[in-house]
Amino acid sequence: MRSVDGIEWRVTEGLVPYAEALADMEARAAAVQDGSLPERVWLLEHPPLFTAGTSADPAELFNPMGFPVFDAGRGGRYTYHGPGQRVGYLTLDLARRGKDIRCFVHALEGWVIDALADLGVAAHRSPGRIGIWTGDGAAEAKVGAIGVRVKRWVTLHGFSINVAPDLSHFGGIVPCGIATHGVTSLEALGRAQRMAELDLALEAKFPSFLAKLG
Repeated sequence: MRSVDGIEWRVTEGLVPYAEALADMEARAAAVQDGSLPERVWLLEHPPLFTAGTSADPAELFNPMGFPVFDAGRGGRYTYHGPGQRVGYLTLDLARRGKDIRCFVHALEGWVIDALADLGVAAHRSPGRIGIWTGDGAAEAKVGAIGVRVKRWVTLHGFSINVAPDLSHFGGIVPCGIATHGVTSLEALGRAQRMAELDLALEAKFPSFLAKLG
């Protein structure tokens, strides 16, 4: 582990069980809130699973494929996590950074978009649809998801970016409640990248993300 702009930067190799990550996030958020541990960015991958946000509609999980389903406690609906997908969990103290959740989410989207641009992927926000998108019209597809929770002004959860996951696994749900557009990956876009290359791009754009939080 090391520090980037005074924030612990942790990258975990291998697949981290979701329940273990959730418990770790909760403990870290409490420690950040009481000042006993520093803020943190944690980059990892999970084994195949579905998570349900606080707005999840059970009808949108129509084929669990034998994967476990977890109540995440974050905002949003159902999403998939699995190998080949970079997940980023942010434990930041918004009490020190403007106390603006809308600004945090907007900056988080911008951070991912800027990092993908460094890898040659043109990504964007889509009005009325949270997340990270590529293409336009009928070809527009989601390449990254955003789902956050804020507890006593400390953030939990964060983002996921589809590097090279098995996209068929998204077929068990209506991803994030959006049935009108598909899901894609860097691999499917012809931009196959090693996970470490994405991590470097995220790290390079991290200071500008922090600056937007105030």
